[in-house]
Amino acid sequence: MEKITDNLGLNLVDGFSAALNADRLETNTRRQVLEAAYSYVDPTATADPQLLTISDESAELLGLSSETTKSDDFRKVFSGNATLGSARPYAMCYGGHQFGHWAGQLGDGRAINIGEVLHNNSRWALQLKGAGPTPYSRTADGLAVLRSSIREFLCSEAMYHLGVPTTRALSLALTGDKVLRDVMYDGNAAYEKGAVVCRMAPSFIRFGNFEIFASRQDHKNLKLLTDYTIKTFYTHLGELSAETYVAFFREVADRTLKMIVEWQRVGFVHGVMNTDNMSILGLTIDYGPYGWLEGYDHGWTPNTTDRQNKRYRYGHQGQIGLWNLIKLANALYPLIEDAKPLEDVLHNYQRTFIDKNLEMLKSKMGLYKKEAQDSAMIASWQKLMHITEVDMTIFFRELSNIQLEDISEMTTLPSSILSAFYMVDHYTGDTKAQWDAWWEGYKQRLTKESHSTKERHKEMVNYNPKYVLRNYMAQMAITAADDGDYSILEELKHMIKAPYSENPNLEKWYAKRPEWARHKVGCSMLSCSS
Repeated sequence: MEKITDNLGLNLVDGFSAALNADRLETNTRRQVLEAAYSYVDPTATADPQLLTISDESAELLGLSSETTKSDDFRKVFSGNATLGSARPYAMCYGGHQFGHWAGQLGDGRAINIGEVLHNNSRWALQLKGAGPTPYSRTADGLAVLRSSIREFLCSEAMYHLGVPTTRALSLALTGDKVLRDVMYDGNAAYEKGAVVCRMAPSFIRFGNFEIFASRQDHKNLKLLTDYTIKTFYTHLGELSAETYVAFFREVADRTLKMIVEWQRVGFVHGVMNTDNMSILGLTIDYGPYGWLEGYDHGWTPNTTDRQNKRYRYGHQGQIGLWNLIKLANALYPLIEDAKPLEDVLHNYQRTFIDKNLEMLKSKMGLYKKEAQDSAMIASWQKLMHITEVDMTIFFRELSNIQLEDISEMTTLPSSILSAFYMVDHYTGDTKAQWDAWWEGYKQRLTKESHSTKERHKEMVNYNPKYVLRNYMAQMAITAADDGDYSILEELKHMIKAPYSENPNLEKWYAKRPEWARHKVGCSMLSCSS
Protein backbone atom coordinates (compact mmCIF):
# COMPACT_ATOMS: atom_id res chain seq x y z
CA MET A 1 0.00 0.00 0.00
CA GLU A 2 1.20 3.53 -0.82
CA LYS A 3 2.83 5.44 2.05
CA ILE A 4 2.47 9.22 2.39
CA THR A 5 5.97 9.95 3.65
CA ASP A 6 5.40 13.59 4.66
CA ASN A 7 2.59 12.43 6.99
CA LEU A 8 0.42 15.33 5.71
CA GLY A 9 2.29 17.55 8.15
CA LEU A 10 0.87 15.66 11.13
CA ASN A 11 3.04 15.34 14.23
CA LEU A 12 2.85 11.57 14.61
CA VAL A 13 3.90 9.84 17.81
CA ASP A 14 4.03 6.27 19.08
CA GLY A 15 1.80 5.79 22.09
CA PHE A 16 -0.42 2.74 22.51
CA SER A 17 1.52 0.58 20.07
CA ALA A 18 4.93 1.48 21.54
CA ALA A 19 3.95 0.86 25.14
CA LEU A 20 2.03 -2.40 24.75
CA ASN A 21 2.63 -5.83 23.26
CA ALA A 22 1.80 -6.55 19.63
CA ASP A 23 0.31 -9.72 18.18
CA ARG A 24 3.16 -12.11 17.31
CA LEU A 25 1.47 -12.98 14.00
CA GLU A 26 1.17 -10.36 11.27
CA THR A 27 -1.17 -12.21 8.95
CA ASN A 28 -4.65 -10.72 8.62
CA THR A 29 -6.55 -13.88 9.52
CA ARG A 30 -9.44 -14.19 11.97
CA ARG A 31 -8.19 -15.80 15.17
CA GLN A 32 -7.86 -15.59 18.92
CA VAL A 33 -5.07 -13.13 19.69
CA LEU A 34 -3.28 -13.97 22.93
CA GLU A 35 -0.93 -11.92 25.14
CA ALA A 36 -1.25 -8.88 22.89
CA ALA A 37 -3.05 -5.54 22.98
CA TYR A 38 -3.28 -5.15 19.20
CA SER A 39 -2.50 -6.61 15.78
CA TYR A 40 -0.83 -4.83 12.89
CA VAL A 41 -3.11 -4.61 9.85
CA ASP A 42 -3.40 -2.32 6.83
CA PRO A 43 -6.67 -0.88 5.53
CA THR A 44 -8.12 -2.45 2.38
CA ALA A 45 -7.74 -0.40 -0.79
CA THR A 46 -11.03 0.65 -2.38
CA ALA A 47 -12.27 1.07 -5.93
CA ASP A 48 -12.97 4.77 -6.27
CA PRO A 49 -12.52 6.80 -3.06
CA GLN A 50 -14.35 10.11 -2.88
CA LEU A 51 -14.17 12.52 0.04
CA LEU A 52 -17.68 13.71 0.91
CA THR A 53 -17.15 16.05 3.84
CA ILE A 54 -14.81 16.94 6.70
CA SER A 55 -15.11 18.65 10.06
CA ASP A 56 -12.99 21.79 9.81
CA GLU A 57 -12.89 22.03 13.61
CA SER A 58 -11.55 18.49 13.99
CA ALA A 59 -8.95 19.14 11.30
CA GLU A 60 -7.82 22.21 13.22
CA LEU A 61 -7.36 20.11 16.36
CA LEU A 62 -4.80 18.06 14.41
CA GLY A 63 -3.04 21.05 12.89
CA LEU A 64 -4.30 20.25 9.39
CA SER A 65 -4.67 23.19 7.00
CA SER A 66 -7.64 23.57 4.66
CA GLU A 67 -5.21 23.16 1.76
CA THR A 68 -4.06 19.79 3.13
CA THR A 69 -7.59 18.49 3.66
CA LYS A 70 -8.34 19.21 0.00
CA SER A 71 -5.28 17.32 -1.22
CA ASP A 72 -5.26 13.99 -3.00
CA ASP A 73 -2.98 12.55 -0.33
CA PHE A 74 -5.54 13.39 2.38
CA ARG A 75 -8.27 11.69 0.35
CA LYS A 76 -6.14 8.56 -0.04
CA VAL A 77 -5.15 8.29 3.62
CA PHE A 78 -8.61 8.94 5.07
CA SER A 79 -10.38 6.57 2.70
CA GLY A 80 -7.94 3.77 3.57
CA ASN A 81 -6.02 3.84 0.28
CA ALA A 82 -2.67 4.98 1.67
CA THR A 83 -0.94 4.98 5.05
CA LEU A 84 1.02 7.60 6.89
CA GLY A 85 4.65 6.76 6.28
CA SER A 86 5.96 6.69 9.84
CA ALA A 87 2.95 4.93 11.37
CA ARG A 88 1.92 1.26 11.33
CA PRO A 89 -1.85 0.80 11.35
CA TYR A 90 -3.27 -1.66 13.87
CA ALA A 91 -6.50 -3.04 15.31
CA MET A 92 -7.01 -3.25 19.08
CA CYS A 93 -7.75 -6.45 20.99
CA TYR A 94 -10.52 -6.34 23.59
CA GLY A 95 -13.40 -8.37 24.93
CA GLY A 96 -16.74 -7.38 26.36
CA HIS A 97 -20.08 -8.16 27.89
CA GLN A 98 -22.76 -7.83 25.23
CA PHE A 99 -26.37 -7.53 26.39
CA GLY A 100 -25.31 -8.81 29.81
CA HIS A 101 -23.33 -11.85 28.66
CA TRP A 102 -19.59 -12.35 28.34
CA ALA A 103 -18.77 -12.51 24.62
CA GLY A 104 -15.06 -13.27 24.86
CA GLN A 105 -12.68 -11.69 22.37
CA LEU A 106 -14.23 -8.97 20.23
CA GLY A 107 -11.70 -6.33 19.16
CA ASP A 108 -11.64 -3.78 16.36
CA GLY A 109 -13.56 -5.78 13.79
CA ARG A 110 -14.14 -2.88 11.41
CA ALA A 111 -11.88 -0.15 12.80
CA ILE A 112 -8.20 0.40 12.08
CA ASN A 113 -6.03 2.86 14.01
CA ILE A 114 -3.84 4.71 11.53
CA GLY A 115 -1.75 6.88 13.86
CA GLU A 116 -1.56 9.12 16.91
CA VAL A 117 -1.04 12.86 16.65
CA LEU A 118 0.28 15.39 19.13
CA HIS A 119 -0.80 18.98 18.51
CA ASN A 120 -1.04 21.91 20.94
CA ASN A 121 -0.31 19.55 23.85
CA SER A 122 -3.26 17.36 22.94
CA ARG A 123 -3.09 13.72 21.87
CA TRP A 124 -5.42 12.34 19.19
CA ALA A 125 -5.71 8.76 18.00
CA LEU A 126 -7.04 8.48 14.44
CA GLN A 127 -9.21 5.53 13.51
CA LEU A 128 -10.80 4.54 10.21
CA LYS A 129 -14.15 2.80 10.63
CA GLY A 130 -15.17 0.58 7.73
CA ALA A 131 -11.68 0.23 6.23
CA GLY A 132 -11.67 -3.55 5.89
CA PRO A 133 -11.26 -6.79 7.85
CA THR A 134 -8.92 -7.35 10.79
CA PRO A 135 -8.05 -10.43 12.86
CA TYR A 136 -11.03 -9.43 15.06
CA SER A 137 -13.68 -9.30 12.31
CA ARG A 138 -14.91 -12.84 13.05
CA THR A 139 -17.37 -13.66 10.23
CA ALA A 140 -17.90 -10.01 9.17
CA ASP A 141 -16.30 -8.07 6.31
CA GLY A 142 -14.93 -5.13 8.32
CA LEU A 143 -16.70 -2.64 6.05
CA ALA A 144 -19.25 0.10 6.66
CA VAL A 145 -22.03 1.57 4.55
CA LEU A 146 -22.90 5.16 3.78
CA ARG A 147 -25.94 5.35 6.09
CA SER A 148 -24.09 4.20 9.23
CA SER A 149 -21.11 6.40 8.37
CA ILE A 150 -23.28 9.51 7.94
CA ARG A 151 -24.91 8.79 11.28
CA GLU A 152 -21.55 8.39 13.04
CA PHE A 153 -20.05 11.49 11.45
CA LEU A 154 -22.99 13.75 12.27
CA CYS A 155 -23.73 12.39 15.72
CA SER A 156 -20.22 12.58 17.15
CA GLU A 157 -19.96 16.22 16.07
CA ALA A 158 -23.50 16.97 17.28
CA MET A 159 -22.71 15.54 20.70
CA TYR A 160 -19.56 17.62 20.99
CA HIS A 161 -21.44 20.84 20.32
CA LEU A 162 -24.15 19.84 22.78
CA GLY A 163 -21.44 19.66 25.43
CA VAL A 164 -21.50 15.88 25.84
CA PRO A 165 -18.14 14.06 26.25
CA THR A 166 -17.56 12.26 22.96
CA THR A 167 -15.21 11.04 20.29
CA ARG A 168 -14.97 13.36 17.29
CA ALA A 169 -15.27 12.87 13.53
CA LEU A 170 -12.75 14.17 11.02
CA SER A 171 -13.88 12.97 7.59
CA LEU A 172 -16.41 10.95 5.64
CA ALA A 173 -15.54 9.25 2.36
CA LEU A 174 -17.27 7.02 -0.16
CA THR A 175 -15.23 3.98 -1.16
CA GLY A 176 -16.73 3.30 -4.57
CA ASP A 177 -17.42 -0.29 -3.46
CA LYS A 178 -20.73 -1.99 -2.77
CA VAL A 179 -21.34 -3.61 0.62
CA LEU A 180 -23.92 -6.31 1.32
CA ARG A 181 -26.09 -5.63 4.40
CA ASP A 182 -29.29 -7.06 5.90
CA VAL A 183 -30.62 -3.93 7.59
CA MET A 184 -33.35 -5.55 9.68
CA TYR A 185 -31.83 -9.05 9.92
CA ASP A 186 -34.89 -10.45 8.15
CA GLY A 187 -33.19 -12.20 5.23
CA ASN A 188 -33.55 -9.27 2.83
CA ALA A 189 -29.90 -8.38 2.29
CA ALA A 190 -29.06 -5.77 -0.34
CA TYR A 191 -25.99 -3.99 -1.67
CA GLU A 192 -25.34 -0.46 -0.43
CA LYS A 193 -22.70 2.21 -0.95
CA GLY A 194 -19.56 1.60 1.07
CA ALA A 195 -18.05 4.39 3.16
CA VAL A 196 -15.28 5.12 5.64
CA VAL A 197 -15.45 7.60 8.50
CA CYS A 198 -12.37 8.79 10.36
CA ARG A 199 -13.06 9.27 14.03
CA MET A 200 -10.65 10.65 16.60
CA ALA A 201 -10.25 10.63 20.36
CA PRO A 202 -7.40 10.96 22.86
CA SER A 203 -7.73 7.17 23.10
CA PHE A 204 -10.12 4.43 22.02
CA ILE A 205 -9.32 2.21 25.04
CA ARG A 206 -12.50 0.61 26.40
CA PHE A 207 -13.55 -1.31 29.49
CA GLY A 208 -13.25 -4.40 27.31
CA ASN A 209 -9.50 -3.89 26.80
CA PHE A 210 -9.03 -4.59 30.51
CA GLU A 211 -11.61 -7.36 30.61
CA ILE A 212 -9.94 -9.48 27.94
CA PHE A 213 -6.67 -9.70 29.86
CA ALA A 214 -8.39 -10.33 33.19
CA SER A 215 -10.56 -13.07 31.66
CA ARG A 216 -7.42 -14.84 30.45
CA GLN A 217 -5.61 -14.22 33.75
CA ASP A 218 -2.98 -12.37 31.74
CA HIS A 219 -2.07 -10.09 34.63
CA LYS A 220 1.20 -9.01 33.03
CA ASN A 221 -0.53 -7.36 30.08
CA LEU A 222 -3.37 -6.14 32.30
CA LYS A 223 -0.82 -4.22 34.37
CA LEU A 224 0.96 -2.92 31.28
CA LEU A 225 -2.32 -1.57 29.89
CA THR A 226 -3.44 -0.04 33.19
CA ASP A 227 -0.07 1.58 33.80
CA TYR A 228 0.04 2.99 30.27
CA THR A 229 -3.50 4.41 30.62
CA ILE A 230 -2.71 6.09 33.93
CA LYS A 231 0.69 7.44 32.85
CA THR A 232 -0.74 8.83 29.60
CA PHE A 233 -4.26 10.00 30.46
CA TYR A 234 -4.43 10.16 34.27
CA THR A 235 -0.96 11.53 34.98
CA HIS A 236 -2.22 13.60 37.94
CA LEU A 237 -2.78 10.38 39.93
CA GLY A 238 0.97 10.12 40.53
CA GLU A 239 3.15 7.10 41.28
CA LEU A 240 1.69 3.69 40.50
CA SER A 241 0.41 1.61 43.41
CA ALA A 242 -2.71 -0.29 44.49
CA GLU A 243 -4.09 3.02 45.83
CA THR A 244 -3.43 4.65 42.46
CA TYR A 245 -5.38 1.90 40.70
CA VAL A 246 -8.33 2.56 43.03
CA ALA A 247 -8.07 6.30 42.37
CA PHE A 248 -8.00 5.52 38.64
CA PHE A 249 -11.16 3.44 38.92
CA ARG A 250 -12.84 6.19 40.96
CA GLU A 251 -12.13 8.77 38.28
CA VAL A 252 -13.32 6.47 35.48
CA ALA A 253 -16.56 6.01 37.44
CA ASP A 254 -16.93 9.78 37.90
CA ARG A 255 -16.37 10.43 34.19
CA THR A 256 -18.79 7.67 33.22
CA LEU A 257 -21.45 9.14 35.52
CA LYS A 258 -20.97 12.64 34.11
CA MET A 259 -21.25 11.34 30.54
CA ILE A 260 -24.48 9.45 31.19
CA VAL A 261 -26.10 12.37 33.03
CA GLU A 262 -25.28 14.48 29.97
CA TRP A 263 -26.94 11.84 27.77
CA GLN A 264 -30.04 12.07 29.94
CA ARG A 265 -29.98 15.87 29.79
CA VAL A 266 -30.23 16.03 25.99
CA GLY A 267 -32.45 12.93 25.67
CA PHE A 268 -29.78 10.77 24.01
CA VAL A 269 -30.04 6.97 24.08
CA HIS A 270 -26.86 5.09 23.22
CA GLY A 271 -28.59 1.84 22.34
CA VAL A 272 -25.59 -0.51 22.74
CA MET A 273 -24.03 0.04 26.16
CA ASN A 274 -21.97 -3.14 26.04
CA THR A 275 -18.72 -3.00 28.02
CA ASP A 276 -16.75 -2.98 24.77
CA ASN A 277 -18.54 0.29 23.92
CA MET A 278 -17.58 2.05 27.17
CA SER A 279 -14.64 4.45 26.92
CA ILE A 280 -12.05 4.41 29.71
CA LEU A 281 -11.97 8.22 29.33
CA GLY A 282 -15.71 8.68 29.83
CA LEU A 283 -16.38 9.53 26.18
CA THR A 284 -19.41 8.56 24.12
CA ILE A 285 -18.05 5.96 21.75
CA ASP A 286 -19.41 3.76 18.93
CA TYR A 287 -22.46 5.41 17.39
CA GLY A 288 -24.57 2.51 16.16
CA PRO A 289 -28.32 2.28 16.86
CA TYR A 290 -28.53 5.49 18.88
CA GLY A 291 -31.35 8.01 19.02
CA TRP A 292 -32.89 10.99 20.77
CA LEU A 293 -36.16 10.83 22.63
CA GLU A 294 -39.11 12.10 20.66
CA GLY A 295 -41.93 11.51 23.10
CA TYR A 296 -40.49 11.40 26.64
CA ASP A 297 -40.32 7.67 27.37
CA HIS A 298 -38.08 5.97 29.93
CA GLY A 299 -38.72 2.63 28.22
CA TRP A 300 -37.54 3.62 24.75
CA THR A 301 -34.53 2.03 23.08
CA PRO A 302 -33.50 2.70 19.47
CA ASN A 303 -32.00 -0.78 19.07
CA THR A 304 -34.04 -3.45 17.26
CA THR A 305 -31.81 -6.13 18.82
CA ASP A 306 -32.89 -4.86 22.24
CA ARG A 307 -36.56 -4.52 21.32
CA GLN A 308 -37.79 -7.29 23.62
CA ASN A 309 -35.74 -6.85 26.81
CA LYS A 310 -35.02 -3.10 26.49
CA ARG A 311 -31.85 -3.49 28.51
CA TYR A 312 -30.41 -0.27 27.10
CA ARG A 313 -33.54 1.88 27.36
CA TYR A 314 -33.30 5.57 28.21
CA GLY A 315 -34.41 5.23 31.83
CA HIS A 316 -31.93 2.41 32.52
CA GLN A 317 -28.73 4.01 31.23
CA GLY A 318 -27.53 5.06 34.68
CA GLN A 319 -27.95 1.54 36.05
CA ILE A 320 -26.20 0.02 33.03
CA GLY A 321 -23.30 2.38 33.65
CA LEU A 322 -23.06 0.92 37.16
CA TRP A 323 -23.31 -2.67 35.85
CA ASN A 324 -20.50 -2.01 33.38
CA LEU A 325 -18.35 -0.43 36.09
CA ILE A 326 -18.80 -3.58 38.18
CA LYS A 327 -17.31 -5.56 35.30
CA LEU A 328 -14.40 -3.11 35.06
CA ALA A 329 -13.87 -3.38 38.83
CA ASN A 330 -13.68 -7.16 38.49
CA ALA A 331 -11.09 -6.76 35.73
CA LEU A 332 -8.93 -4.40 37.83
CA TYR A 333 -9.23 -6.45 41.02
CA PRO A 334 -6.07 -8.58 40.36
CA LEU A 335 -4.00 -5.37 40.52
CA ILE A 336 -5.56 -4.29 43.82
CA GLU A 337 -6.54 -7.52 45.62
CA ASP A 338 -8.96 -5.69 47.89
CA ALA A 339 -12.62 -5.53 46.98
CA LYS A 340 -13.78 -2.95 49.53
CA PRO A 341 -12.33 0.23 47.95
CA LEU A 342 -13.77 -0.82 44.60
CA GLU A 343 -17.16 -1.48 46.21
CA ASP A 344 -17.01 1.95 47.87
CA VAL A 345 -16.57 3.58 44.45
CA LEU A 346 -19.54 1.65 43.08
CA HIS A 347 -21.78 2.56 46.04
CA ASN A 348 -20.79 6.21 45.61
CA TYR A 349 -21.69 6.06 41.90
CA GLN A 350 -25.11 4.66 42.77
CA ARG A 351 -25.86 7.39 45.31
CA THR A 352 -24.39 10.20 43.28
CA PHE A 353 -26.19 9.30 40.06
CA ILE A 354 -29.59 9.74 41.72
CA ASP A 355 -28.58 13.15 43.06
CA LYS A 356 -26.95 14.34 39.82
CA ASN A 357 -29.87 13.20 37.70
CA LEU A 358 -32.31 15.09 39.91
CA GLU A 359 -30.07 18.16 39.84
CA MET A 360 -29.93 17.94 36.05
CA LEU A 361 -33.72 17.77 35.65
CA LYS A 362 -34.19 20.66 38.06
CA SER A 363 -31.71 22.75 36.07
CA LYS A 364 -33.66 22.01 32.91
CA MET A 365 -36.69 23.46 34.70
CA GLY A 366 -34.79 26.50 35.96
CA LEU A 367 -34.77 25.33 39.58
CA TYR A 368 -31.47 25.71 41.41
CA LYS A 369 -32.22 25.74 45.13
CA LYS A 370 -32.71 22.53 47.10
CA GLU A 371 -36.30 22.05 48.25
CA ALA A 372 -37.93 19.04 49.91
CA GLN A 373 -40.73 18.74 47.35
CA ASP A 374 -38.47 18.67 44.28
CA SER A 375 -38.25 14.87 43.92
CA ALA A 376 -42.03 14.47 44.08
CA MET A 377 -42.57 17.30 41.60
CA ILE A 378 -40.11 15.75 39.12
CA ALA A 379 -41.74 12.31 39.51
CA SER A 380 -45.18 13.81 38.83
CA TRP A 381 -43.84 15.60 35.75
CA GLN A 382 -42.27 12.39 34.41
CA LYS A 383 -45.54 10.50 34.80
CA LEU A 384 -47.45 13.19 32.91
CA MET A 385 -44.85 13.34 30.13
CA HIS A 386 -45.28 9.60 29.65
CA ILE A 387 -49.06 9.43 29.55
CA THR A 388 -49.44 12.35 27.16
CA GLU A 389 -46.45 11.74 24.81
CA VAL A 390 -44.64 15.05 25.02
CA ASP A 391 -41.54 15.98 23.06
CA MET A 392 -38.72 16.43 25.57
CA THR A 393 -36.57 18.83 23.54
CA ILE A 394 -39.40 21.20 22.60
CA PHE A 395 -41.02 21.09 26.07
CA PHE A 396 -37.88 22.32 27.81
CA ARG A 397 -36.94 24.84 25.14
CA GLU A 398 -40.37 26.43 25.30
CA LEU A 399 -40.28 26.37 29.10
CA SER A 400 -36.98 28.26 28.90
CA ASN A 401 -38.57 31.06 26.87
CA ILE A 402 -41.52 31.80 29.16
CA GLN A 403 -41.20 35.13 30.93
CA LEU A 404 -41.22 34.88 34.71
CA GLU A 405 -43.45 37.94 34.95
CA ASP A 406 -46.13 36.18 32.90
CA ILE A 407 -46.12 32.84 34.66
CA SER A 408 -48.10 33.94 37.70
CA GLU A 409 -51.02 34.89 35.40
CA MET A 410 -51.11 31.51 33.68
CA THR A 411 -53.62 29.08 35.19
CA THR A 412 -52.96 26.35 32.65
CA LEU A 413 -50.09 25.18 30.43
CA PRO A 414 -49.23 27.89 27.89
CA SER A 415 -49.84 27.18 24.21
CA SER A 416 -46.12 27.25 23.45
CA ILE A 417 -45.64 24.23 25.71
CA LEU A 418 -48.71 22.51 24.29
CA SER A 419 -46.91 22.64 20.93
CA ALA A 420 -44.62 19.92 22.33
CA PHE A 421 -47.56 17.50 22.70
CA TYR A 422 -47.80 14.87 19.97
CA MET A 423 -51.52 14.43 20.63
CA VAL A 424 -52.97 17.65 22.03
CA ASP A 425 -56.42 16.08 22.16
CA HIS A 426 -55.13 13.95 25.06
CA TYR A 427 -54.84 17.16 27.07
CA THR A 428 -58.40 16.96 28.36
CA GLY A 429 -60.36 15.82 31.38
CA ASP A 430 -58.38 14.22 34.20
CA THR A 431 -55.10 14.51 32.29
CA LYS A 432 -55.54 18.27 31.89
CA ALA A 433 -56.42 18.56 35.57
CA GLN A 434 -53.23 16.74 36.52
CA TRP A 435 -51.14 18.94 34.24
CA ASP A 436 -52.77 22.08 35.63
CA ALA A 437 -52.06 20.91 39.18
CA TRP A 438 -48.42 20.28 38.25
CA TRP A 439 -48.19 23.69 36.61
CA GLU A 440 -49.54 25.37 39.73
CA GLY A 441 -46.95 23.55 41.85
CA TYR A 442 -44.19 24.54 39.43
CA LYS A 443 -45.23 28.19 39.60
CA GLN A 444 -45.17 28.11 43.39
CA ARG A 445 -41.78 26.42 43.35
CA LEU A 446 -40.36 29.16 41.10
CA THR A 447 -41.19 31.80 43.72
CA LYS A 448 -38.46 30.30 45.93
CA GLU A 449 -35.78 31.03 43.33
CA SER A 450 -33.81 34.25 43.25
CA HIS A 451 -33.02 34.35 39.52
CA SER A 452 -34.31 37.25 37.46
CA THR A 453 -36.09 36.65 34.15
CA LYS A 454 -32.89 37.44 32.27
CA GLU A 455 -30.72 35.16 34.40
CA ARG A 456 -33.20 32.29 34.27
CA HIS A 457 -33.62 32.58 30.49
CA LYS A 458 -29.86 32.66 29.85
CA GLU A 459 -29.15 29.61 31.98
CA MET A 460 -32.06 27.58 30.66
CA VAL A 461 -31.48 28.21 26.94
CA ASN A 462 -27.82 27.30 27.38
CA TYR A 463 -28.86 24.06 29.09
CA ASN A 464 -31.85 23.04 26.96
CA PRO A 465 -30.91 22.63 23.29
CA LYS A 466 -33.16 23.84 20.53
CA TYR A 467 -31.76 21.43 17.97
CA VAL A 468 -30.85 17.77 18.37
CA LEU A 469 -30.01 15.32 15.60
CA ARG A 470 -33.28 13.42 15.52
CA ASN A 471 -33.17 10.12 13.68
CA TYR A 472 -35.56 11.24 10.96
CA MET A 473 -33.21 14.14 10.14
CA ALA A 474 -30.23 11.83 9.72
CA GLN A 475 -32.39 9.52 7.62
CA MET A 476 -33.35 12.40 5.32
CA ALA A 477 -29.65 13.16 4.81
CA ILE A 478 -28.96 9.46 4.15
CA THR A 479 -31.79 9.10 1.61
CA ALA A 480 -30.62 12.18 -0.29
CA ALA A 481 -26.95 11.12 -0.14
CA ASP A 482 -27.84 7.72 -1.61
CA ASP A 483 -29.07 9.67 -4.64
CA GLY A 484 -25.89 11.76 -4.76
CA ASP A 485 -27.41 14.83 -3.07
CA TYR A 486 -25.33 15.95 -0.07
CA SER A 487 -27.11 19.23 0.60
CA ILE A 488 -29.06 17.95 3.63
CA LEU A 489 -25.86 16.45 5.06
CA GLU A 490 -24.19 19.85 4.81
CA GLU A 491 -27.22 21.67 6.23
CA LEU A 492 -27.33 19.36 9.25
CA LYS A 493 -23.59 19.73 9.67
CA HIS A 494 -24.21 23.46 9.99
CA MET A 495 -27.19 23.03 12.32
CA ILE A 496 -25.42 20.83 14.87
CA LYS A 497 -22.69 23.41 15.42
CA ALA A 498 -25.03 25.76 17.30
CA PRO A 499 -27.68 23.64 19.01
CA TYR A 500 -28.52 26.25 21.65
CA SER A 501 -28.80 29.25 19.33
CA GLU A 502 -31.78 30.82 17.62
CA ASN A 503 -31.39 30.70 13.85
CA PRO A 504 -34.32 31.62 11.57
CA ASN A 505 -32.65 29.81 8.66
CA LEU A 506 -32.80 26.51 10.57
CA GLU A 507 -36.27 26.87 12.06
CA LYS A 508 -37.64 23.98 10.01
CA TRP A 509 -35.48 21.60 12.07
CA TYR A 510 -37.10 22.80 15.30
CA ALA A 511 -40.06 20.50 15.04
CA LYS A 512 -41.52 17.34 16.46
CA ARG A 513 -40.89 14.10 14.64
CA PRO A 514 -43.27 14.00 11.65
CA GLU A 515 -45.92 11.30 11.77
CA TRP A 516 -44.50 9.58 8.67
CA ALA A 517 -41.33 8.88 10.67
CA ARG A 518 -43.04 7.30 13.69
CA HIS A 519 -42.42 3.71 12.56
CA LYS A 520 -40.20 4.19 9.52
CA VAL A 521 -36.96 2.18 9.39
CA GLY A 522 -34.05 4.47 10.26
CA CYS A 523 -36.32 7.02 11.94
CA SER A 524 -37.67 5.08 14.91
CA MET A 525 -35.50 2.05 15.61
CA LEU A 526 -32.22 0.89 14.07
CA SER A 527 -30.30 -2.35 13.86
CA CYS A 528 -26.68 -2.86 14.91
CA SER A 529 -25.76 -2.68 11.22
CA SER A 530 -27.18 0.85 11.00
